[in-house]
Amino acid sequence: MPEYHPPLGNRDRLRLDFNENTLACSPAVLDAIQSVTGADLTRYPERGPVEALAAQHLGLTAAQVVLTNGVDEAIHVLCQAFLDAGDELLLPVPTYTMYDIYASATDAVIRHVQADEDFCFPYEALLAAITPKTKIIAIANPNSPTGSVVSREHILSIAAAAPHAIVLVDEAYFHFFGETVMDLIGAAPNLVVARTFSKAYGLASLRLGLLAGPESLMQWVRRVLSPYSVNHIALVALTAALKDQSYLIWYVEQILQARAQFLQDLTELGIKYWPTHANFVLIRIGAAHKEFANEMREQGILVRDRSADPGCDGLVRITIGTPGQMQQAVAAIQTFQKSQLAGASK
Repeated sequence: MPEYHPPLGNRDRLRLDFNENTLACSPAVLDAIQSVTGADLTRYPERGPVEALAAQHLGLTAAQVVLTNGVDEAIHVLCQAFLDAGDELLLPVPTYTMYDIYASATDAVIRHVQADEDFCFPYEALLAAITPKTKIIAIANPNSPTGSVVSREHILSIAAAAPHAIVLVDEAYFHFFGETVMDLIGAAPNLVVARTFSKAYGLASLRLGLLAGPESLMQWVRRVLSPYSVNHIALVALTAALKDQSYLIWYVEQILQARAQFLQDLTELGIKYWPTHANFVLIRIGAAHKEFANEMREQGILVRDRSADPGCDGLVRITIGTPGQMQQAVAAIQTFQKSQLAGASK
């Protein structure tokens, strides 16, 4: 089982490394948290009422939704519930590391399907990799670190081609993409959708995720899910966040505006990037990728070197923040480019 060590130390800079909300959560969330009393903290948390609220928000029934301790726990419980010895997890790569981590904690076999250099979703290769042993197919849509997406039609085709497997569609970056298959829950019997409240909602430190699927599948998820894994503060915060959609819409608009401008800036700077539908972009730096990340840090900006990911040598991922924040990023990149030119001329 591989270990995962996120580079989380000394992050008191502009955080363009973990695809978090780079500004703040809704002010309504802070107000709600401040209303929590000492007596509230003496009781075990009750997720049921907030699960029902989240389900209503998504147009689903409470029986079709479970809240989790981040999407990480959602992935974990799916693997624990449905992967046995000899089963296979099918995983397009590069993608989110934790699918590999949690599947490795079972006796299942992990089958990677490598994307081409354009990082488009490897649809045909994935279909060809499905076998009777395939039990979970994990698809991040949009995908991280690439920002690529898979169409609704291809997701349905994959689900139909593997009726014996669960198709997990991780929509962590849904708000920056705008397309979903959440409305197919129940209609597609083997489709499960994950959402996080760590990105657009700005609740990463509270660890909140959601898993939605047919009631027939969710009953098995609940058997391996800890009843108290989502704490009371998180439940209070989520209730307030769901009710304040105006703040969410405003923040997403800021990011989409900044993304469009930043991609234009990258083009003008002569930096190759891959099309993205998320709140980040993958760029090619080349052999100087470590130097780039270090120099950006020195200038007060954190970025994520993804060179260790399959097929990503020399690539760096940059989270999209607000327009003002991305102007800082552009200025730092220009400084790096000038230092590279100065070094080359010596």
